[in-house]
Amino acid sequence: MSKSSKVAIVTGAGTGVGKAISTALQKEGYSVVMAGRRQEVLERAAQEVGGTPLVVMTDVTDPASVKELFSKVVETFGRLDLLVNNAGIGAPPVPLEDLTLEQWQSVVDTNLTGAFLCTQEAFRIMKAQDPRGGRIINNGSVSAYAPRPFSAPYTATKHAVLGLTKSTSLDGRAYDIACGQIDIGNAATDMAAKIATGILQPNGTVMAEPTIDPVHVAEAVVYMAGLPLSANVLTMTVMATKMPFVGRG
Repeated sequence: MSKSSKVAIVTGAGTGVGKAISTALQKEGYSVVMAGRRQEVLERAAQEVGGTPLVVMTDVTDPASVKELFSKVVETFGRLDLLVNNAGIGAPPVPLEDLTLEQWQSVVDTNLTGAFLCTQEAFRIMKAQDPRGGRIINNGSVSAYAPRPFSAPYTATKHAVLGLTKSTSLDGRAYDIACGQIDIGNAATDMAAKIATGILQPNGTVMAEPTIDPVHVAEAVVYMAGLPLSANVLTMTVMATKMPFVGRG
C-alpha cells in the first residue's frame, strides 16, 4: 500500500455497490480501505477486488468502531483523501403501522447516523492534514426524491442523507472539503434482487424493473472523486434508463 497514492475509505465495502466502488478505486491507484461489519465477507471481497486493500471490520452505528477505523487509516497512511459513505440497509416492506421501533431505528442508525459519524471523523482528519481537504461522497438513492410503497425508514433516511450532503458541502467549504451524493436507481445487487424479479408498484401491481450493473455506479464515483477540490458534483443520479422513476412509470 503506497503512502504516495490517494487514500479512500469505502463503507459497506463487502458486497454490491461498495465492492464495485472499491474495485474501481483500486484500479485507479487509490489506497483503498474496505470497511464493513463482517470480516469474512470483507476478506473474500478484498480478494476479488485485487491489489492490497486494507480491510477493517467496522460497525458504522458504533461511534467507537468508527473512531477505530479512522485512527487505523491515519496510522497506516497518514491522511485521508476520500470517504464513500456507502453502508446502508432497508427494513421489511410492510405497512408503515406494522414496522417496529427497532426496525425503524436500525435503518436510521445505519443509513443516517452511520454516515454522520463517519463524516465527523473525516472532517477532523481532512481539516488538519497537509495538504488540507478531501472529498466525501454519500450513497443516496432515487428514494431521496420518490419513495417505493412500504419504504418509510429507507426513504426517510435517504431524504435526510441529502440534507446531510448539502450541510457537509456547505460546512466543508472553508476547509477544502467537497461533498457530493450519488443517487442510485436499481443497481443489480443482492440487496435489490427483488427488483429484477418483481416488486410492488404504487398502483398495487407487481412488476419486474430494469437494473444496471453496479460497475456503472462505481465509474461515476471515480469521476466524482477525480475532480479537483475546486469542483464538485453535488448530486448525480445513475439509474436504469427504463426504470419507472421519471414521470408516471
